[in-house]
Amino acid sequence: MRLATWNVNSIRARVDRIVDFAVREHIDVLAMQEIKCKVEQFPFDRFEDAGFHVEAHGFSQWNGVAIASREPVTDVRTAFPGMPGFEKGDPSTGSGQALDAPLEARALGATVGGVEVWSLYVPNGRSLGDPHYFYKLEWLSALKEYASSALAANPDLALALVGDFNIAPTDADNGVPEVVQGFSTHVSPPEREAFAALEAAGLHDVVRPLVPTGYTYWDYKQLRFPRNQGMRIDFVLGSDAFANAVTGAEIHRNERKGEAPSDHVPVVVDLDLTGPDDDDRPMIF
Repeated sequence: MRLATWNVNSIRARVDRIVDFAVREHIDVLAMQEIKCKVEQFPFDRFEDAGFHVEAHGFSQWNGVAIASREPVTDVRTAFPGMPGFEKGDPSTGSGQALDAPLEARALGATVGGVEVWSLYVPNGRSLGDPHYFYKLEWLSALKEYASSALAANPDLALALVGDFNIAPTDADNGVPEVVQGFSTHVSPPEREAFAALEAAGLHDVVRPLVPTGYTYWDYKQLRFPRNQGMRIDFVLGSDAFANAVTGAEIHRNERKGEAPSDHVPVVVDLDLTGPDDDDRPMIF
């Protein structure tokens, strides 16, 4: 299986480029974030013509996630257990969260080829102290709790949490001079601790061992890409069973070039899901 994650920053604006990439790179499963459209506005036909099944989750021109797969998908979910909602300026908490706050279109889970894949668009946080920042931390905490419980119930689960995490976990993942720990989101200690908690829950950054350096996002402004002032904020986090199946990984930096690119680039992993014993099975004639 060849699995990719990509914050596409508007599927309708870039569908030709995205489908072309998926076909050219022989992608089997493509998790997308920031599709920025309602489900009925998603260009399903373009993917279906290229041989993909698609599940999408979106409410408006903001957020939104999708999964395109060459194999049928099952067990589709639009939220993980405990996922919080957000309602700006909710007076009952002062932090933007209410018990009945609406859920945003930030998570889409499905099972494909025996792998439980979640396309995730983690809240941005906006600024330190903003209600959205506390929402982000609560959202990440709930995600960690779900991963912990899922892996406790099934230690052999091939689980992949993929997408735009809006966190640069280490200083080496941040090349933007103005983004400073203690003053900026994405690099604050609580956000980095939340990312580390996901790893402590039994998930592995399966790309970093194979691609130790490189960014996945460059802002459109201030010549960030030509200056290589980017951030590594898009990840593939996998359980033991998933990580053990990874045979290769790439960050497709060149997708930030050309006409009307997204500000993020695809991250791709190759998996061998056959298992070590499959070739030793007796042949039946």
